Amino acid sequence: MKNEKTKISRFLLGDILATAGAVEVLNRTGTNVVELLRRHASGDWGVVCATDALLNEQAVSGGGRILSAYEIGPRQERVWIITEADRSATSILTPAEY
Repeated sequence: MKNEKTKISRFLLGDILATAGAVEVLNRTGTNVVELLRRHASGDWGVVCATDALLNEQAVSGGGRILSAYEIGPRQERVWIITEADRSATSILTPAEY
């Protein structure tokens, strides 16, 4: 049996939305969007700065918007995943679409 860590969601994602640009990048790079959402929900914030990581940790326990950033594909294109403060929705987008 393979020993794997179970990644547990630390917060609700709500409705999952994706912009056209994000869908294009995800498809072109062959990125598994479910895996990115798992990383986000488990507290793997990707390549955010230390300040944003701290703000995310505070938002998980005290409420607030949560932002993860991931560099994907051979050109390391960036996609963001943002969960709203009220946990009603999580959006996947490129920085240019923000």
